[in-house]
Amino acid sequence: MTSMLAMHRFKLTGLLIMANTGLLLHLLAGEIKPVAGWDWLDIAGEGGSAILLLTWLGLLLKSRPAGYVTNLLFMGLACLFFSLFMDSVDEFVALPDAVTWDGWLESGPMPIGFILMTLGIFHWHQEQLAINEQMRNRERLFREHRQFDKLTPLGDANYLRTQLQLALGEAADKRQPVSLIMLDMDAFSRINREYGQAEGDRLLQVLTQLLLLNLRQHDLLCRLAGDRFVVILPHTGERQAQILAAELGDAVRSLAYKSSRHGERIELSASVVALMARDDATETLLQRLNIAMARAKQSLTVRYG
Repeated sequence: MTSMLAMHRFKLTGLLIMANTGLLLHLLAGEIKPVAGWDWLDIAGEGGSAILLLTWLGLLLKSRPAGYVTNLLFMGLACLFFSLFMDSVDEFVALPDAVTWDGWLESGPMPIGFILMTLGIFHWHQEQLAINEQMRNRERLFREHRQFDKLTPLGDANYLRTQLQLALGEAADKRQPVSLIMLDMDAFSRINREYGQAEGDRLLQVLTQLLLLNLRQHDLLCRLAGDRFVVILPHTGERQAQILAAELGDAVRSLAYKSSRHGERIELSASVVALMARDDATETLLQRLNIAMARAKQSLTVRYG
């Protein structure tokens, strides 16, 4: 696999040519200073800085793909390196007083380099903000994915509570009603007992698809536990929620579900209750819903013995 550094070889080649060209111009126009005339402090400071900038360039090109931001950062660092490199060469080569272009080579690229670096860092900052936002979204999706039911493609009880809290907050801000529907299969334990748990799991998967087909696009269906489901109904009053609940109950009773073992039809029914939130907290609302379901189940037991 081609390394990042190899992808930028033309940039490095161009910088090498420019540095060597500056060095040759100095050698052709002047003469090498005797060792006694060398200023070791300037050599260490300017030469060391040039080496560090060259190291930064290598790290930049090795870690980043080609692109607008990389080009800005490279050009900025290259200008700074070239300026310091010319300063270092000036410590070894003496130029005649008539030569003035050396000052341009030493000082001219410096402000240009700082401007390009500033632009590059600014765009790098914007780029990093976008990456951070994507990472936050991925982390949120991963966290929410862990709150989904393993059997059905629905959120579990924890996901339900999270989304219900958000829905209640949004409803309070917009002064819009929110209602809930709870659906609990009747005699589901008998199906597990007579046909096996695998059949019960299959039934829950089919039931999930049935409920989703009978809900609106903005409704949210979650599996609370076992064969009990809860639907969050945004912008929905209690009367409309009761109508939707009745439709879900009718859909379950009308489902011609066949067992996978012998293909016989299994008669199905479900207890369904609906209520509207009335300045309730999340847990209070769910508690009211559970109480309503318990009463519906008790009424069903009394009716059929």
